[in-house]
Amino acid sequence: MHTDPIADLLTRLRNASLARQERTMMPSSRMKKEILRVMKQKEVIADFKESDGSAGQRQVTVSFFPGKNLHLKRVSKPGQRIYKKSNELFPVLRGYGFAIISTSQGVMTGDEARKKKLGGELICEIL
Repeated sequence: MHTDPIADLLTRLRNASLARQERTMMPSSRMKKEILRVMKQKEVIADFKESDGSAGQRQVTVSFFPGKNLHLKRVSKPGQRIYKKSNELFPVLRGYGFAIISTSQGVMTGDEARKKKLGGELICEIL
């Protein structure tokens, strides 16, 4: 059992990207699917799909854009949760990156949360 499944997701994506793999597989959860949905919306990953894996577990297969390296940084961790108000959400790397926030209205980018005046848990930053 993993103590931080979101960090595991980001590490698997980072490792697959650095190894120049076209796709990778990982266990599925609702939070992971929402994070991947935001990444697909921002064109960080090409696509993802959910399927039945071994031992009855749901698996997510992620496809990458060829030659694109991912720079992923986990911000909020199980030992130290980081929450931000809407006026504390600043652009990541002067607008070249984006943050993924878990709000009361779902998982979204930091820009969307700032426009909707929503705060929440700062999950990760993608550069």
